[in-house]
Amino acid sequence: MAELATIARPYAEAAFELAREKSNLDGWSGMLALLDAVVRDTRVRACVGDPNVSAQELEGLILGVIGDKLDGLGRNLLQVLIRNRRLAIVPQIRSLYEDLRREHEGILEAIIVSALPIADNQLKELIARLEARHQRKISAQVEIDPQLIGGVKIAIGDKVIDATVRGRLEAMAAALTH
Repeated sequence: MAELATIARPYAEAAFELAREKSNLDGWSGMLALLDAVVRDTRVRACVGDPNVSAQELEGLILGVIGDKLDGLGRNLLQVLIRNRRLAIVPQIRSLYEDLRREHEGILEAIIVSALPIADNQLKELIARLEARHQRKISAQVEIDPQLIGGVKIAIGDKVIDATVRGRLEAMAAALTH
């Protein structure tokens, strides 16, 4: 995975710089999302790895599906990726691009893991508290993990707030054994 990210980074940085220069961060997010969806399709993936499919045929296939949704620069990126046999790293390019975008916009990514689904009003309140605490906008992704028993675990960058029943039980067990 680290190798793919290393290969994808220059493409993501170039796309981000172009998007920033043209004030088109949303547009590039959309184009990269479309490319990502197409590249992840099993039929397209089979063509990407097939030596019998020429670069022109692959480009024609992809442009036939989403060509009208790519601007000139998006088409250029697609052509460069196909020519350099790098189409398979589009998911990593998209991920790195979105990281650069969030950093540029001052947004922190939070992963909230809960034992049970969180009501919308509770989620909004939790995000508001996190934004006040970190003095930045928070983009949250919610996951459900019934093994937590109750409570939530919040990961923001390399910091983790563990307010789960399971976490507290593990902390008590560790304190009792030492």
